[in-house]
Amino acid sequence: MNLMLDRLRASTATPDPISPVSQADRDAFHRIVGGRQLSAVFQPLLDFRAASYMGFEGLIRGPVGTRLHSPVALLNLARACDMTMEFERLCREIVFREFRRLALPGKLFVNVSISCLGDPFFLSRETRKILDEIGLHPGQIVIELTENQHVSDFSALRDVLNAYRVAGYHIAVDDLGEGFSNLRIWSEVHPEYVKIDRHFISGIADDTMKFHMVKAMRDLGEASQAKLIAEGIETQAEFETIRDLGIDFGQGFLIARPAADPGRIPDEATRMLIKDSGPITFPFVQSPIGNTLRNLCEPIRPVVPETHNDEVYDRFEADPELMVIPVVEAAGKPLGLINRYSVTDRFARPFQREVYGRKACTLLMDTPLIVDIDTSIQEASRILAHAERQHMLDGFMVIEGGVYAGLVSAQVVVARITDLQIHAARYANPLTQLPGNVPINEHIDRLLESDSSFVACYCDLDHFKPYNDSYGYRKGDEVIQFLGSVLAQVCDVRRDFVGHVGGDDFVMLLQSESWREVVDEAMRRFGAGIPAFLDGVHIGQGGYWGEDRRGQPVFHPLPALSIGCVVVEVGEFHSHHEISAAMSAAKKQAKKKTSGNGVFVERRRANGAALIGEDLRH
Repeated sequence: MNLMLDRLRASTATPDPISPVSQADRDAFHRIVGGRQLSAVFQPLLDFRAASYMGFEGLIRGPVGTRLHSPVALLNLARACDMTMEFERLCREIVFREFRRLALPGKLFVNVSISCLGDPFFLSRETRKILDEIGLHPGQIVIELTENQHVSDFSALRDVLNAYRVAGYHIAVDDLGEGFSNLRIWSEVHPEYVKIDRHFISGIADDTMKFHMVKAMRDLGEASQAKLIAEGIETQAEFETIRDLGIDFGQGFLIARPAADPGRIPDEATRMLIKDSGPITFPFVQSPIGNTLRNLCEPIRPVVPETHNDEVYDRFEADPELMVIPVVEAAGKPLGLINRYSVTDRFARPFQREVYGRKACTLLMDTPLIVDIDTSIQEASRILAHAERQHMLDGFMVIEGGVYAGLVSAQVVVARITDLQIHAARYANPLTQLPGNVPINEHIDRLLESDSSFVACYCDLDHFKPYNDSYGYRKGDEVIQFLGSVLAQVCDVRRDFVGHVGGDDFVMLLQSESWREVVDEAMRRFGAGIPAFLDGVHIGQGGYWGEDRRGQPVFHPLPALSIGCVVVEVGEFHSHHEISAAMSAAKKQAKKKTSGNGVFVERRRANGAALIGEDLRH
């Protein structure tokens, strides 16, 4: 045993240098330790599922009203005085005794630096004698490893921790994510508990990156059978996000602050947060695919207008992958594109190379499509669709600030727009960046699984195709983006969910008690804002003339908004498929109006068999 402890002590090192301390501070520290002038406080750890405390973390404090009340100051002095092991030994004993005196329920988490695991008194009969004396069993104690030291011999660490496990203790890793070494500790020692560093919890409700990192930690915990504890929960949004992510336990000031005599059960406010709130809307990951040509642009080296055709031909010969060469003035102004096939076809004819080889390359140059580097991929795709066939071979010349920046091939644009469309259909709509079908269905299922009541709304633009045909796709896209922004603005960012099914179809999943006001406000804002996208004459006429498929004149009403609402009570629906079908039926009822915006609300009767509809006109 002593050899094993020696190996662990030899393998740990504290990387940070010790700051100089005064003799007065050293003397004060010795008085505190010698006089046992330390006290314990305890912070609860909340079990989200059981709505109770699963245990308490024991923390140490120095004399009240002094600078050495802080545990950080005490630990720094312990290091400076080379008394870390003795200091932690005293802290553990004080925490053990006070935990038992208070008769606190559940587990007791005690902080132990890795080097102090090698304290021979910890695994000896001395510590067990203290525990037996006060009536505490090692099975109630969780050793929380603090990451302030580098470990070089993980086999020694595993051996020592196994000895603690044999003695009955459980192991926790503190501050997951704060550094790389505790990730390795997790994989090497397989702790029963893992604490997620507060950095990743702070602001998690609005930070997509933090949300998905914690979600990944949760998945790792499930794979390794470790229970996760989220530290530093300080806001309701953080609490609800951690709760809905399925993290096992939580700790933080919102739940309870450290106290000398903490409460034994969560307060009423905490219990309300656990049980009485429906699922929140998780922060959404927008499309990971770059949405502008900046992400696709290749800086192909150009030639100047005076370059001879022989040099151009030689470049094509030297690089079989090169399809197009840009022609750019010395100042960076783009002039044209020279296609490989145009040059090779011309030079393959008799005497053509002799005639044109020493002439300027502008003779074989085509007029290019020139676009700004921040042009969206969707816009570039539309430009290609309406361009001449030659441009499908040449692609785009891309400029930034009026200066040549590179080339984008048509093939790359088509491939990327296909990826965007697939991604949009499943995850995120590239036009509005709102969640697509998969996140919509996942959120509906979360609401159903939580036995929450909510209202599912299908929002659809009426007379949109004639508008798109008459005003152009660009204006049509602007109207869709406008509707998406209106729906997002009227919804509660925490409780409500807005998704973009595709085209001019949107979904709102509302948990707000004032959902009727949310729907009415969406109607009001859409009605007030749509004139900005219409010609004044058309507004005066209440519509505009166009042609039907036979070329006959037809009058089209102005675009309007229809919303079909389904009031979902607990137990009425069992899947997102059923709710989707009900929303579609309600939307069709809403669209049966003669003109203007309309809302239809569907409610099921108590037996779930028949439907009741409310037809609301705006």
